Order: sequence, then C-alpha cells, then structure tokens
Amino acid sequence: MEMLTRVALVLVIIGALNWLLVGLFSWDLVAALLGGNAVRESSILSRIIYSIVGLAGIVLIPSFFRDKAQVEEK
Repeated sequence: MEMLTRVALVLVIIGALNWLLVGLFSWDLVAALLGGNAVRESSILSRIIYSIVGLAGIVLIPSFFRDKAQVEEK
C-alpha cells in the first residue's frame, strides 16, 4: 500500500504542476505531450491522465487522516 500512496502522490504533484501551467499560461502540458491542442482541446489520452490524477487524489484522502492520527498518538 505504501507504493500505491507514493505513486498517487507523484501523480497529484504532476497534476498540480500541470494545472498551475494552465492557470498561469493557458497551456496544458499533458495535452502538449500526449497529442492534444495544448490551448483548447485535449486528446483522449490526456483525458485519461486527468482521470488517473483525479483518482490518485481520491486515494490520498485517507492519508490525511492517517497522518494526523499518527502525529496525535506520539
């Protein structure tokens, strides 16, 4: 489970950086790399990547509570 959490964290970081680029420059790095219009449209592959990043965020939700409980126990 530790490996799944680390992979999910990396995906969330990549997604956050991508959304930062979209927010600041209206430029989508995932779409540019995977074959979509980096400014307006996204390819099906980039939409899949967005979905995976979203799922990774869901996977990380319990880790917020687990980490808090571990800190409170110490």
